[in-house]
Amino acid sequence: MAKAAAQYVCQDCGASYRKWSGRCESCGGWNTITQEVVESTPRGVGRAKGTPLELVELKGHDPVRARIPTGIAELDRVAGGGLVPSSAILVGGDPGIGKSTLLLQVACSVAGSGCVYISGEEAAEQVRMRANRLGLTGDTVRLGTATNVRDVLTVFDEPKPPTVIVIDSIQTMYVDTIDSAPGTVSQVRTCAQELIKAAKRRGVVLFLVGHVTKDGQIAGPRVLEHMVDTVLYFEGERSHHFRILRAVKNRFGPTDEIGVFEMGDRGLGEVANPSSLFLSSRDDDISGAAVFAGVEGTRPVLVEIEALVAPSALGTPRRAVVGWDSARLAMVLAVLEARCGLSLVGRDVYLNVAGGLRVNEPAADLAVAAALVSSVSQVPLPPGSVVFGEIGLSGEVRAVNQASARLKEAEKLGFSSAIVPKGTAHGGKIKLTEVNRLVEVVDMFEIESGATAGAA
Repeated sequence: MAKAAAQYVCQDCGASYRKWSGRCESCGGWNTITQEVVESTPRGVGRAKGTPLELVELKGHDPVRARIPTGIAELDRVAGGGLVPSSAILVGGDPGIGKSTLLLQVACSVAGSGCVYISGEEAAEQVRMRANRLGLTGDTVRLGTATNVRDVLTVFDEPKPPTVIVIDSIQTMYVDTIDSAPGTVSQVRTCAQELIKAAKRRGVVLFLVGHVTKDGQIAGPRVLEHMVDTVLYFEGERSHHFRILRAVKNRFGPTDEIGVFEMGDRGLGEVANPSSLFLSSRDDDISGAAVFAGVEGTRPVLVEIEALVAPSALGTPRRAVVGWDSARLAMVLAVLEARCGLSLVGRDVYLNVAGGLRVNEPAADLAVAAALVSSVSQVPLPPGSVVFGEIGLSGEVRAVNQASARLKEAEKLGFSSAIVPKGTAHGGKIKLTEVNRLVEVVDMFEIESGATAGAA
């Protein structure tokens, strides 16, 4: 007979302990360890000989099932061309960012034998009110409100199961055989395991909505992201009207692909050309601004990087960054001072990626440096120019990947020149200014006397 054993589990990382502690040694979280009761099987029980596995050839002869189009091109792009049958997709994002709105739109537009939307947070009437506000009329969509996984699994066992099932959210589900509250590590892990197993068995596309912590990570055990096939993060600032759907894991398509949506009164609208959205309100005559030609997944995206260098009234100057890595900004500032002689002592530095986009690639180094130098010199960059390139600690400018795609996107949007690493090739009409070292970019601006004191 199984025995009930108590253990203490961190609700952030899933680490278990024999006794309670105020701080988790694995993730460093405070007051995240709670007591959970689990069923333990005595030694020697349940160790009967297993059923032999039916092994098949790798080549196989079964026809490959076609992907299911969602009717939303941006989501299909992120998913790799459509939804794969029997796949599990985890969607995370901040509260109120639009996760439920997006999945409700997917439920109403997906092709196939219909969709089931199960909400553990809202009543069916509340979901229906949101659908009416968004103008959605899904004739094949059925709504359900349940939190017990035992009840949810009955939907998978219907004679003709639906094409897509949405669970909103996984933190509200519970298994009645586990003596712990919904949202705990044991409940989230077990509920996800049962739902994913049923989806694989019946060939259903399963969407799981996941809450996020204050650090922006999906709440619950980290193993949850390993159990699913695809992990999508819904990003964006509430003060901006657009949202970014980013794939951080995808077994059936490219990773780090993005889809751009615009939040409006009628829900989320697709943005076919995000570069024009990010650059819609820029001005060529402003110093401290540079247009960076970046790549998100397989899509080139142009975004404006703004910098402001101002005298500081504090003993320690401020370094404020929005949308970029603060450690990488510190590196670029150090290279500008040590290799280019640009003195930034006693000055506050503010850096912002316009539009709220988060830039992660090192190719933005040169655009950040150009914006900083432009702010110091009060001289704008040449009109109609884009910048990209990686900066090394010795001040050299290194080549980046997919340079041709970046330049092609810039040329399509009307840009006439580009500051790029030396050796960049492009067959278009855009004029290239190739630089080998960062000091060559600094020399393009008329720096005030004394700003380059100590230059070699």
